[in-house]
Amino acid sequence: MRAAFNRAAAVVVAAGAALLLTACATRLDLPTKDAGLRLRVQSSVIAPGNGGELIAAEVLEPGDILLTSIATVNSFGIRLGTFSPVSHAVLYLGDGQIAEAVGTGVRARPLAEVVDEEQMVVAFRVPGVDAEGASRMRAWAMTQVGVRYNTVGVLLNAPFVLNRRLCELPLVPSSVSSFCMSGMAMVQLGASRNDQFFCSQFVLEAYKQAGLPITSADPRWVSPADLLHMREGDVPSIAATQPLRYVGHLKYNPPPLLAADGP
Repeated sequence: MRAAFNRAAAVVVAAGAALLLTACATRLDLPTKDAGLRLRVQSSVIAPGNGGELIAAEVLEPGDILLTSIATVNSFGIRLGTFSPVSHAVLYLGDGQIAEAVGTGVRARPLAEVVDEEQMVVAFRVPGVDAEGASRMRAWAMTQVGVRYNTVGVLLNAPFVLNRRLCELPLVPSSVSSFCMSGMAMVQLGASRNDQFFCSQFVLEAYKQAGLPITSADPRWVSPADLLHMREGDVPSIAATQPLRYVGHLKYNPPPLLAADGP
């Protein structure tokens, strides 16, 4: 009996240590008539074989958010730093076109190029986006083409992503975590510009400008990984106004951990 108890205690301690090391966001669901007390842990699992599916581009709707990854040093660094399988965020405009913020600035281009270049492309949908809202989003996005990349924001965001793990320690109440993260962001990201964009910042700003904000948090705080965790069934690090719906994978060929950057 004592041996069994010790083994169970060891499992609990090991699980707790793992959570402390990764500092994944958690949520404690109170008991209901159908289920008991449950601890939910943030998940980075994202694959068609895990309850997902492969889809064609025709399934997409204007306003859908595409999260991607590719086998490059930059992508690997972002994925490693954010403990996430995704490293880039793209806004689908409709008619086979996307808009995105990259190192050369904001640009619009065919969706087919993204699917061809990236090794994983997964789509999520913000519920309630109508044709008028999507039109406002597209119009704003197109006015931003050519705007410079928010390099300072990315450089400041990297240490913020790591330091804010302290705010996401297991069982920290969401209100305390949000207060901690907000304070840290104001100190560390205060010098970042909001008239230039990195990828996820651009996507969130497009929704904000269309009058359909995804979160009340400053877009400069949000990484592609944060968008991933805003999906239904996951535990978000940054609260969303409503969970994003998984649409499907346009491509799934997970990149290896590291590969040389292309030209």
